[in-house]
Amino acid sequence: MKIKSSTMDKVFVTCNTIFLVLFVTITVYPVLNTVAISFNDGIDAVRGGIHLWPRIFTLSNYKTVLNQQNIITGAIVSVARTVLGTIFALVTNALLAYVISRKRFLFRSQLSLFWVITMYVNGGMIPTLVLYRNLNLTNTFWVYVIPGMISAFNVLVLRTYMEGLPSALEESAMIDGANDFTIFTRIISPLCKPVYATVALFVAVGHWNSWFDAMLYNRMNAQYTTLQYELMKLLSSVMQQSGSATTGGNTAAAAVTPVTVRAAATVVTMLPIILLYPFLQRYFVSGMTIGSVKE
Repeated sequence: MKIKSSTMDKVFVTCNTIFLVLFVTITVYPVLNTVAISFNDGIDAVRGGIHLWPRIFTLSNYKTVLNQQNIITGAIVSVARTVLGTIFALVTNALLAYVISRKRFLFRSQLSLFWVITMYVNGGMIPTLVLYRNLNLTNTFWVYVIPGMISAFNVLVLRTYMEGLPSALEESAMIDGANDFTIFTRIISPLCKPVYATVALFVAVGHWNSWFDAMLYNRMNAQYTTLQYELMKLLSSVMQQSGSATTGGNTAAAAVTPVTVRAAATVVTMLPIILLYPFLQRYFVSGMTIGSVKE
């Protein structure tokens, strides 16, 4: 039995190692391939066959991306909306989640059901635009932050985590004379760091990758443009130039192609998130797993 068990363990470890190596390869290869294409000559990249290393090295794609008009303004606005939007969303969602996670709150079930309904039903794009215009949010920076402060999904995630905390902590604090705000800030919040990091990462990635709201609400105001919107406009212009060059226009315009510009823009946009993720990884994993099993 010992020899058989040892053999099975070796087989399992071998198969598990092979699976993990293949999984990592499948996961990492698209990223490395995108980086290689971003450093490759545009016309040469159209031929294909680029894998992990550029065939003809060039920085033209990054120069095209970084020389885009309003790219610096867009980057500043994107960073500002990501930081402020994440902070405001985390504070408001955490406060609401704490309220509806308390068993003594009378309307906790009704409010939870109401927020779940809002996840599936909304007013539509035109009514939303009219509402924001009447609230004087259009053509302002705060249209990026205020409407997204409350998220039903994030509130429910935070509420579920808070409900899993021992109720004895709150009861003992109340016996010592602590009010709800003290309990939330000094007892509940320190224990919620994993789920806070998880929600913060969700919100930050959403703000950083958003471009449609800039086109919809601040299209005519260049000072409130975002990085993603500027990159989207750049990609559209490069595609038009490439099409005109293909039909007999200026062949020099095709030296930077949509394939390589899209790869360079992807690297530029994903780099900040990649740099941020390692600092939140351990909290992110805990926040996704702790409280998922009820005893």
